[in-house]
Amino acid sequence: MKQRRLMNQINVVPYIDVMLVLLVIFMVTAPMIQTGNIDLPSVGKAAQAPAAPLEVIVHADQSLALRDRAKGDKEIPIHKDELAGYIKALQAKNPKQPVLIAGDKDVRYEAVLRVMDELQKQQVAKIGLLVQPGR
Repeated sequence: MKQRRLMNQINVVPYIDVMLVLLVIFMVTAPMIQTGNIDLPSVGKAAQAPAAPLEVIVHADQSLALRDRAKGDKEIPIHKDELAGYIKALQAKNPKQPVLIAGDKDVRYEAVLRVMDELQKQQVAKIGLLVQPGR
C-alpha cells in the first residue's frame, strides 16, 4: 500500500491572479483621482535671515574671548566682568542675535557653566552651547 505524502509547497498562482487584478484596478483608477489645490496666504514681509551669532570662547586656561561672526572670525580677548555688559550692548543693536558659548575640549565643564550662569543673571537672551559634530 502506497502512503500518501504531504505536500510542502505553497501554490502561489491564485495570489498572482489577485495581485494582477488589483494592479489593473489601480492603473485604471489612478488617472481619475483629482489632486487637491491649496491657495496659500501671502505675507507682506519676507522672512529675515537669522542673525550671525556672538561666540563666547572659553579657553583651556579659562580665559575668555568674544567672536562676532557678523564682523568676521577675529577673537577679542575680554575679561569675565566686562562680558555681560559688552554682549548686552551688542544685543541692544540686534535683539535677535544669539549667543553661543564654545568651551575648549580641555576646559572644565564648571567654567563653561559659570559663564552661562553669569550671562543668564544679566538677562542676556538666546544663550546656547556650541559643539562640534562627531565624526
